[in-house]
Amino acid sequence: MRDELAGQLRQLRDLTGRSLRELARDLHGSSSSLSRYFSGQAVPPWPMVVALCKAAGRDPRAVREMWERAKEVPRASASAAAAVRNDLPHDVTAFTGRRKELTALLDAARSTGMVAIDGMGGVGKTALAVHGAHLLTADFHGGQLYVDLHGFTPGREPVGPGEALRVLLAALGVPPGRVPDGLTERAALWRSELAARRAIVLLDNAADADHVRDLLPGAGHSFAVITSRRRMVELDGVQPITLDVLPARDAAELFVQSAGGPRPGDVGEVLRRCGNLPLAIRVAAARLRHRPAWTLDTLVERLREGELAVSDVFGMSLRQLDSAQRRMFGLLGLVPGEDIDAYGAAALAGIPPANARSLLEDLVDVHLLQEPAAGRYRMHDLLRQAARAEDAAADPALAVARLADYYLSGMLAVTEVVELVVTPVPVTVSQQPPALPDLSHDRALDWLDAEWANITATSSLAVELRIGRAAVGLGQLAFVISLGRRGGMAHVCRGLEASMPAAEALGERRVLASHRYLLGAALLRVGRLEEAVPELETARALMAGEDETVGQVLAIEQLAEVRLYAADAEGAMALLREAIRLVPPDEAAVRVYTGVRLGRALVLLGEHAEARTLVTDLLGTARELDRQKQRMCLDVLGRAALGLGDARTALDLAEQAVAISRETRHPVFEAISRTDAAVALRHLGSVEEATAVHAGAMRILEAAGEPHRMMRSLLPYAEACLATGDREAAARHFKEALEIATGHGVAYLASAAGAGLARIA
Repeated sequence: MRDELAGQLRQLRDLTGRSLRELARDLHGSSSSLSRYFSGQAVPPWPMVVALCKAAGRDPRAVREMWERAKEVPRASASAAAAVRNDLPHDVTAFTGRRKELTALLDAARSTGMVAIDGMGGVGKTALAVHGAHLLTADFHGGQLYVDLHGFTPGREPVGPGEALRVLLAALGVPPGRVPDGLTERAALWRSELAARRAIVLLDNAADADHVRDLLPGAGHSFAVITSRRRMVELDGVQPITLDVLPARDAAELFVQSAGGPRPGDVGEVLRRCGNLPLAIRVAAARLRHRPAWTLDTLVERLREGELAVSDVFGMSLRQLDSAQRRMFGLLGLVPGEDIDAYGAAALAGIPPANARSLLEDLVDVHLLQEPAAGRYRMHDLLRQAARAEDAAADPALAVARLADYYLSGMLAVTEVVELVVTPVPVTVSQQPPALPDLSHDRALDWLDAEWANITATSSLAVELRIGRAAVGLGQLAFVISLGRRGGMAHVCRGLEASMPAAEALGERRVLASHRYLLGAALLRVGRLEEAVPELETARALMAGEDETVGQVLAIEQLAEVRLYAADAEGAMALLREAIRLVPPDEAAVRVYTGVRLGRALVLLGEHAEARTLVTDLLGTARELDRQKQRMCLDVLGRAALGLGDARTALDLAEQAVAISRETRHPVFEAISRTDAAVALRHLGSVEEATAVHAGAMRILEAAGEPHRMMRSLLPYAEACLATGDREAAARHFKEALEIATGHGVAYLASAAGAGLARIA
């Protein structure tokens, strides 16, 4: 009944011929409330219905009975409401003109499944698409999704269809661990998920038709809006909307609104110099708005200094900057990530953060920079292009190296205050940044979360520009910090592979040994065991050549881990005993690492009492080191206790380990210990609690994008289900592990899962 009332209200809205914002003003309501009424998420009060009917010229008594019945329907649950996403950017202020194109867009939403808005850069494609999408929000209550494909973003590779599908599927609530690797499979899952919804999907800044072909909805009632500088003639069934520059009247209206009101002089000449291009008009108007003494003739005088090209508007704006502002503008064009903060900008320019912050605010004031969130700055595509041209004569590697050193310094500071599970790596900073933000424990982790995308983008650019030391350092620290905390090991692995040539070119054997060791460890953690072994063997040999005993031990220990993953406990034992003989007496942390691995091998061999004795002796040392090393011991002691038939102690130890990882913010390790707790609960007969605990572990690993860890969580839990007589649950978990292993090409776990299913059959 609510949907029926909402449909009637939308008809009344259409009869008024007014926008959502105009209706909100005339009915003395809010746009968000009206959106909820028109989408059926809420029932409006009767006076609001009466006011809407009057605005539409209809008798409100005709909908009174429908309103009464809708009012009696219970409200939707909060969880259901939370599932609906609205990712649209903020609607453009002072949206002007485009009446014909906007009508075509709104009409298309009711008659077809796709529109493509094309036109030159800066002509207002995104503004029209976003404005229209906001007006259509109430009609598409299944969600409003947005992705910037960066098809024409200077200095950035376009977002590939596969990555765009990952982002869109995540917006629909699909966990990372469930997203297939193949493009065809991802596209099929996207269409399937979207088919049951009525959503609007805005695909912004596409390079060409092939860029979006796999992103388009299939069956169902969703609506796709594409923007591009190219016409989408290759797409069947898409309705084109081509934008030209604004007509003179609309351009003048936009200019006056953006400038804060009329000024004396010839606005027509200003618009001619701006080419009637909306973005250029906004930039020129912003300059005028902040110069109260200027007339339009003053502005025209500035514009006449160059040729009649759109870029002249940017050039004019740049000429109003002082040398420091202009230098910062040029440097910001080099930023590889989506945004930057004042500390990053300070490093980029080699100046104090206070100076950088002042310059950034200056650029925001003249619309040469945007501040989408407090303290975060980003640049429009066209302005980024102008900025790169501004700094074209300079060597970009110098500034990018300073930015990379800032991120390296921040990451090294983080490693000093958070607990890690690997020893330090030989990373050096070539040039210390002007300053770092407060990186005390919680703030350090928050900084990492905020900057992670920028760090990975800078790492890739450092590889491209052959800034070898920075590329190697960022790749190595990404592994150190990601292990157990951030997850996403597949991406970290790709970064280490990409920076390997840089590590080789440095000519420093210790750095290369570390890089090969970390790459081998990363390959191991994504299930690529056969590729991990030669990297670790090479690292071991390099460490031996440099008399790096600890490095040798760690490489051997990781080779033993490969054996443990492959269920070769005897092979692991032999390697670990060799490693233990090499551990220097003063290396307590390394002794704990290798001892814990040996304990795990003993558990795998069924030598539970010996494992308990060994690791109990290490526990006191581990406690003196840090909580994560204590957690490592607790994990093994819990598994040994379970093997000895003491499931209650196993559960207690696993819960202690879970608490440690939660406190230290290591969610991946928390999930591993939660799996141990779930296994113990199964053996204690607490099936319902075990199911909930294991599901929590799986959710953590899915959110972290760790499919390999998911499989390694499913298999022991399936074994526990089988050992306690629940063959149906065991089969279900073995099957799930097999599906993930097959989808991600992890042969050794696919084999283990298949063997488990065979035992049940």
